[in-house]
Amino acid sequence: MKLTHFNESGRAHMVEVTDKKVTKRIAIARGSIKVKEDTIEKIREGLINKGDVLSVAQVAGIMGAKKTSDIIPMCHNIFLSGADISFNILDNKIEIEAEVKTTGKTGVEMEALTAVSITALTIYDMCKAIDKDMVIEEIKLIKKTGGKSGTYERSE
Repeated sequence: MKLTHFNESGRAHMVEVTDKKVTKRIAIARGSIKVKEDTIEKIREGLINKGDVLSVAQVAGIMGAKKTSDIIPMCHNIFLSGADISFNILDNKIEIEAEVKTTGKTGVEMEALTAVSITALTIYDMCKAIDKDMVIEEIKLIKKTGGKSGTYERSE
C-alpha cells in the first residue's frame, strides 16, 4: 500500500482532495487516563482546585478537534458539523470517547483522536498537583464511516 502523504520525490505533502466526493463522515476514538482512586473521588466531588475537571476537559477536547489542522502538519482544515466527548468513570481510570462529524471530502479520524488526546491531557493538567502518577493509555480509532474506503470498525 502506498503512503499518501509523500509525493513522487518522497517528500511530505498535503493530500489533494479536490476531486473526492463529499460524503457524511463520522469518526469515534477512545482512550483512557489512569488515576489514583483518591483523585477519582475528588473529581466526582468537585474538590479539584482548578475547577470542574470533566467539564473543562470536555470543552478542551472539542476545541482540540476544531484545531487539529493547526497541530498536525498534513491535516486538512475541516468544517466540523459536530463534536462530542463522553466519559465513563471507573474506580481508577476515566475512559474517554470522542465522536466527530462532518460532511466533506476528507475524514475526521485525526480530529477524533486529537479530541481524546487533548481531553486526557487536560485531565492530567487539572489533577497533576495531587496525582503525578497518571497515565494516558490506549488512544485509538474505534470506528469511521464515509469516504472512498467506507466503514472501518475496530474488532476488539
